[in-house]
Amino acid sequence: MNAMTLAPDAACASALRRIADMTDSLEARFAPVMRVDEALTRGLVSFQDSKRSPGYRWYRYKEAFSAALVHKLLDEHGITQGALLDPFAGSGTALFAAAERGMEADGVELLPVGQEVIKARIVAGNRRERIIEALAAWRAETPWRACGVRVPLQEIRITAGAYPPETKDAIERYRGALANEDEDAALVLRFALLCALEAVSYTRKDGQYLRWDRRAGRSWGRRDFNKGRIPSFDEAILDKLSEMLTDLQLSTDAPPLDGRARALGGTCLEALPASMETASYDVAFTSPPYCNRYDYTRTYALELALLGLGEADVARLRQEMVSCTVENREKDLAAMNPRWGEAVELARSHPLLSAIDAYLESQRASGELNNAGIPRMVRGYFADMACVVAELARALKPGGRAFMVNDNVRYAGASIPVDLILSDIAADLGLETEEIRALPRSKGNSSQQMGRFAREPLRKCVYIWRKR
Repeated sequence: MNAMTLAPDAACASALRRIADMTDSLEARFAPVMRVDEALTRGLVSFQDSKRSPGYRWYRYKEAFSAALVHKLLDEHGITQGALLDPFAGSGTALFAAAERGMEADGVELLPVGQEVIKARIVAGNRRERIIEALAAWRAETPWRACGVRVPLQEIRITAGAYPPETKDAIERYRGALANEDEDAALVLRFALLCALEAVSYTRKDGQYLRWDRRAGRSWGRRDFNKGRIPSFDEAILDKLSEMLTDLQLSTDAPPLDGRARALGGTCLEALPASMETASYDVAFTSPPYCNRYDYTRTYALELALLGLGEADVARLRQEMVSCTVENREKDLAAMNPRWGEAVELARSHPLLSAIDAYLESQRASGELNNAGIPRMVRGYFADMACVVAELARALKPGGRAFMVNDNVRYAGASIPVDLILSDIAADLGLETEEIRALPRSKGNSSQQMGRFAREPLRKCVYIWRKR
């Protein structure tokens, strides 16, 4: 190999050593509050432990943490009352877990999918008898089978051809039959349909995208992928109606959720400063999008199309998300809220972030990154999250705690300690780090990175911050 070939490798190795040294220095600062928590399992910090939990199991929101995690951490810190805030509410796990404890909970959720889950669960809890009646009637009478009215199922480019023809026909007849129900019953019955979409489709959610079964005849994706048996529409929807009915019948003595769980739609970068009062929350509990390139508008495309979103709506949502995908453009955060100047500057001037950004830009310029949008995404992620952290610090009462579940990431061999960087920024914004708890088992890396840079374990953590 000649010098022209060796030079970039040497420069790359030097930059990675500098990033590793800076990371070690930052880790040494936080070492007194960092520990491995053997009780933090993958199931606890993901949807896995909710698969059997009544209500939570209705919709498989893969990015959710479990209600058990919320109860565990709140119990450990003696939090039994007060108000909880979740700026990335998802399917409402933190909101409903807090409501179960008699707390009041406010959330913000950008994706209409999550908004639909939360609305349906609140209605089901508040009008339990009426919803039980509707679910039982639809399970027994299957009104969609005889319905002569079809409500067309909107498609966007990514969802075209997602269902067998007979399944799409049944979905449209099911939607037609909803017109005969009152507003609350129709909402919950439509939610049941939302829950069954992936099962009856040719798709499976797979991180950054929808994986397509070869039987769909699509021109992209792995041609050998077979998701297994695809149930008929009637089989899937009857199973879901039965599951929901069983859960509601077993919880008839549960208190209604009126006034306890609430969620606003839209981006938290707009909703938090506009709607959440200063020093009004005792606790924040959340899991933001990770800095991992996952595009929720693609993985939840079937649900978004069912809810009536078109291509322009999906593109808008993608840009409103906290920067977590390579298609995100950097936001004009100063124009959105002049009070965020300090937070944005903390992210932009952070020494470790600056070193990571310079390295990723050099890799982009030399064509070594597998996507040129990665440096922009990483910059945008920490700027956006710095503003979210500033809003948490503003909204929490003195002494209030914030719990955050998040992953560290790695690009082009550069490990990015998201936990340390966000905790460092949080300290300057008024949130002291009490603990950074890591799962016993670290994440791996992509095969592409391991092939070139070897494997480096990545922490998955829960951060616990306290408002000074």
